Amino acid sequence: MNADTHVLEHPPEGANEDWTIPQDWGAYTPEEHETWDILFERQVKQLPGRASQAFLDGVDLLKLSKPGIPDFEELSERLMKETGWQVVAVPGLVPDDVFFDHLANRRFVAGNFIRRRDQLDYLQEPDVFHDVFGHVPMLANPVFGDYMEAYGKGGLRALEFDSLDHLARLYWYTVEFGLIEEADGMRIYGSGIVSSHGESVFALDDPSPNRIRFDLKRVMRTNYRIDDYQQVYFVIQSLEDLLEQTAGQDFAPIYDELEDSSDLAVDDIIDGDEVITRGTQAYAREKAPASQA
Repeated sequence: MNADTHVLEHPPEGANEDWTIPQDWGAYTPEEHETWDILFERQVKQLPGRASQAFLDGVDLLKLSKPGIPDFEELSERLMKETGWQVVAVPGLVPDDVFFDHLANRRFVAGNFIRRRDQLDYLQEPDVFHDVFGHVPMLANPVFGDYMEAYGKGGLRALEFDSLDHLARLYWYTVEFGLIEEADGMRIYGSGIVSSHGESVFALDDPSPNRIRFDLKRVMRTNYRIDDYQQVYFVIQSLEDLLEQTAGQDFAPIYDELEDSSDLAVDDIIDGDEVITRGTQAYAREKAPASQA
């Protein structure tokens, strides 16, 4: 979910009313399958000791190591057995109501195109590698699957409150760029990190960003950036804790409260934050003379 990239207004020709289209797996070229294999190989070599156990387990359960772009039908069959989710192809980013409805019904929408070779390290619009490699392994985890369903249902309700910007921040800082504490240390689970060769190192190792304990209202006040690595990451204690803080939550009073609260910059630290690691950029800004701050 990203309101800052282009979303189609109407289903293109050939798409169903719910915006789904055939994946057309047989139309992928050998070069496109090879691109997937290049991206997959370098990420799976890098992620052990960095990615959450839930993500790594999902890669194994869904047999994503099979060469070539996954066939959504085969992938959905395996995923359905684990958590009741399925993967459906769409032509690009879809309207919010369509997106939320799919999630609420345990359907994850994925683009069916793959990036060019000159785009291996960055692509603004999510492709099949980001959507499938980045997102789908976590959907094999029952708790995270429940969280995503609850998010979709909450999104449908949020349409009535005109608060999608706040809800988008929750998605951004959990589903896309979330960190989790595990027994062996901090790990990444957000799709935007695990599918990124650069940010999967930056998110854990770089000294510049703040890493702050997840708090629902704090997250929903915080702006995010789409043009660079993040300068704040929110760290959950467990997937169960994330689900407990969000599922079944009455967001209406939270939206009302947020309307009276100012937005926070990506490198802000405020009273009440449980700062796990303090970023060097935020520290430098706070220590700068007033004329430079």
